[in-house]
Amino acid sequence: MPVSRQSKVAGVVIAPDRSDQKLLPRENFAVVIPAYNEVENIAALFSALAETFARHHLDGEVILVDDGSTDGTYEAALREAYRLPRVKVVRHRRNLGKTEGMVTGVSATAAEYIVLFDADLQHSPEEIPRFLEKLGEGWDIVAGRKIGSYEKRAISSVYNRLSNRLFDVPARDLNSMKAFRSQILREIPLRHDWHRFFIVLAYARGYTVSEIDIDLHPRHAGVSKFSGRGRILVGVGDLLVVWFYLKFSQKPMQLFGGTGLALIVLGMVIGVVTVVLRIGGWMPPFGYRPLLTLVGLLETVGFVLFGFGFIGEMIAIVRTELDALRRGAPTGD
Repeated sequence: MPVSRQSKVAGVVIAPDRSDQKLLPRENFAVVIPAYNEVENIAALFSALAETFARHHLDGEVILVDDGSTDGTYEAALREAYRLPRVKVVRHRRNLGKTEGMVTGVSATAAEYIVLFDADLQHSPEEIPRFLEKLGEGWDIVAGRKIGSYEKRAISSVYNRLSNRLFDVPARDLNSMKAFRSQILREIPLRHDWHRFFIVLAYARGYTVSEIDIDLHPRHAGVSKFSGRGRILVGVGDLLVVWFYLKFSQKPMQLFGGTGLALIVLGMVIGVVTVVLRIGGWMPPFGYRPLLTLVGLLETVGFVLFGFGFIGEMIAIVRTELDALRRGAPTGD
């Protein structure tokens, strides 16, 4: 077995040499398709998947997750499931979101590889063999980078650039078609709407990431269920939360404790200056009371932040132990 090594060249991770591995996992994979009110696309979706599987001799599973649809998506999927030999149709009782659909789909399969695919057919099923081939080279995650013009290109471009600046991941498009090892999602718990940060969180855990260009086609039918200005604010808010989580979740004392300690020291300095002024008989224009109030405020906020940092460290320790137990690793006790 060749020695694995990684290096970064022009922002791209060079994959470990795994030339002795199977190049195309044709059977041990599942295509996970979260769907919400996509009844118009279901027949064309299953037909296109069946043609791709037959053309490339693929034998993976197809798992469609109906995310609480109200338009008959679930029933349509059951009717069309005959087109493929291995299909599961699972259902949420209510609309939970794409992240939950992704997690449910992965939980419903024992496949080693997952291809996340949208039900609106804006990506061609012909991309699936390309993703599998790239996974077969040894990558843990393969991200698709949308090329060509599309409706939300400007917003998506700004979002992806900001994400790459904050997280320095070797993928330029974080919210597109992707393929990955199923064990990654089982190791990394995702909160609501965090599917767009899946690559970021996995890369922070040490998983390798590659990227391929994929065409984006016009939506086959229906309208987008994930649009609106409100989602921009939600996305930016989640972006900051994930950055904070990755930056300080392991060492919260660096932020809270450091800031609190700085405020405590500043309050002490101002207090000493106030005492010196009082002894020297020099009266500030605004008097001593504002200075004493400022000292009390700085000390109070400083000690509160320091306490937050200490509690955060205790939570981080417990979280580390729980992660170790989840992976079956020793905790050091």
